[in-house]
Amino acid sequence: MCRVGKKILVVGIADKGNALKTLPVQILALDVGAHAIRCLREEKIGTVISHWELIDIPDGKFLKKVKEAKPSMPTIAFIKPGDIEQELAARQIGVDCVLSEDIDDDYFRETVCQLLGISAVSSMQISNGIEVGLQVNNEN
Repeated sequence: MCRVGKKILVVGIADKGNALKTLPVQILALDVGAHAIRCLREEKIGTVISHWELIDIPDGKFLKKVKEAKPSMPTIAFIKPGDIEQELAARQIGVDCVLSEDIDDDYFRETVCQLLGISAVSSMQISNGIEVGLQVNNEN
């Protein structure tokens, strides 16, 4: 199933969201969990990528709420490098992928492509030829 054209909500890791600019998706990058919750209510979001520890919502509670409300929504959790407790907790709530915050941007982009069913090569070719629905909002 291809989710191209859907919006990806990136929370608490705006710098990693920049690695997705070449993909044919819309990116909404926010730093605060409360803003992300409001965004989920107001926007049609297809995927959530969030840091496990948000400034205002610690301990993965934001991702827990997302998975409870929309269990089939694709989600990626970013955790502290080597934090086994965070990884286990994220997997336990059913996120689709757990990545370390020090992950390489290319690997991150490939992982998102796999999750969304986008070819990494074709997305690079498409985005280099045409701007395809890219929207980055940095709201604090």
